[in-house]
Amino acid sequence: MTAPPHETRPAGPGRALPDTQQGMRRRNLARVMHTVSAEGPLSRAAVASHIGLTRAAVSTLVDELIRSGLLRELGPERPGRVGRPGSALAVSERGPAGLGAEIGVDHLAVCVVDLRGEVRARAVRHGTNRGRAPEPVVEELTGLVRQVVAEAEGAGLWPAGLAVAVPGLVARDGRTVVRAPNLDWHDVDLGALLPSEAGLTVDNEANFGALAELWLGEGTPPDFLHVSAEIGIGAAVVVGGGLLRGTRGFAGELGHVPVRPDGPSCVCGGRGCLEQYAGEEAVMRAAGLEPGEDRVGLLAGRAEQGDQDVRRALRDAGEALGIALTGAVNLLDPESVVLGGALAGLAPWLLPSLRAELARRTAGPPCPVSVSRLGPQGPLLGAAHSVVRAVLDDPAAVAGRA
Repeated sequence: MTAPPHETRPAGPGRALPDTQQGMRRRNLARVMHTVSAEGPLSRAAVASHIGLTRAAVSTLVDELIRSGLLRELGPERPGRVGRPGSALAVSERGPAGLGAEIGVDHLAVCVVDLRGEVRARAVRHGTNRGRAPEPVVEELTGLVRQVVAEAEGAGLWPAGLAVAVPGLVARDGRTVVRAPNLDWHDVDLGALLPSEAGLTVDNEANFGALAELWLGEGTPPDFLHVSAEIGIGAAVVVGGGLLRGTRGFAGELGHVPVRPDGPSCVCGGRGCLEQYAGEEAVMRAAGLEPGEDRVGLLAGRAEQGDQDVRRALRDAGEALGIALTGAVNLLDPESVVLGGALAGLAPWLLPSLRAELARRTAGPPCPVSVSRLGPQGPLLGAAHSVVRAVLDDPAAVAGRA
């Protein structure tokens, strides 16, 4: 069944549940898990009050989740509450967990996040993947996955699914990279190269970065435009708390919006694309610097020291971003724009010209622009948390293994 263009596509088991008695039970199990995850520790009575079920019904659901190892009892609630104290419930630190991975142009990363949202294991390999065949890249990624899974298993965790962030267009099957220009990959079926017994989901890194901002950001509205960058620049549109994917799932390719149609050639085949003015390598070239391993750190350090060439390059990059974002803001009218990825580390020098360009060109009032606190960790965290969210959405689907 083809997913609708506007959705948050879950990784793993989290799908719409049937409208039957069994489906209702599974939905109520999910309501309990989400409530304890968001508000816990809570007593059974407090959970019942939150979700509007009887204490007896909630107690039955809680007992099932405890037997499955998804919830645990901490003992009596803290003193000070009125009435007989109940036993506080919390999400278990053991059992199913989210396994996230990221294939970047110059790095690979893997992490495991438990159901409480804590990162329990992590591994990173730096080195270019540009122009490499998919098979050796995926082989290295698989090695990192095994390393991280072994570490997590030592802590009593097991992966409920694997979600992989990639810098490119992903088909709606959630496994095929249709095109990743900065990797030079075309029609790569990662599902065939990364088999996962627990289930595999592949998605664009900007989409996972936006979901991380939605789930983990502080005060993030349900409608925003998320922009992230490394060598390439991606964007994701969140509307009503879900991703706006587009008909083919390719929405958000901001990096290939032309800001100067007669500008330099781009790897996508176009000319004058935003990436040619605001991508990391483009800014390094404009500043007269040689590409290195820590490009953002180098640019930020030079800008802080008052290097005028670097500051001018960042100012011009902010202006180009403002031009590209103007079209998106005028078309979509988001509540805010959030800068993530590498852009977050360069925000002090990008934002003035970006905001000025937006204010000058947008039809309505200026759109607020904020900076993600997740920075370049967003896509990896979003991938891992998408698996966690799928477990919370349908805990019955994984209860047998817990």
